[in-house]
Amino acid sequence: MNKYELALIVNAKIEDDARTATVEKAKEYIARFGGVVTEVEDWGKKKLAYEIQKMTEGFYYFIQFDADATVPGELEQSVRIMDNVLRFLCVKKEA
Repeated sequence: MNKYELALIVNAKIEDDARTATVEKAKEYIARFGGVVTEVEDWGKKKLAYEIQKMTEGFYYFIQFDADATVPGELEQSVRIMDNVLRFLCVKKEA
């Protein structure tokens, strides 16, 4: 099992419960593909470096998880089509 981190930038113009549901859905995808979520960091609302879909702010979340090498590719395919996710990045963490 490798250690990974999924960074999500979620739309700032949606309700709190919809934003929470978006993060929970990402965690469900990780579990569905065989990963184990170890930590979720909520960095809150931040100004974006550049405008994305006419938005200047977004909520930042960092989800650490343990998984096999095939999981990040499957996860990215699922997160790519999620509503309310402006940007995402999945990286392998060094030991």
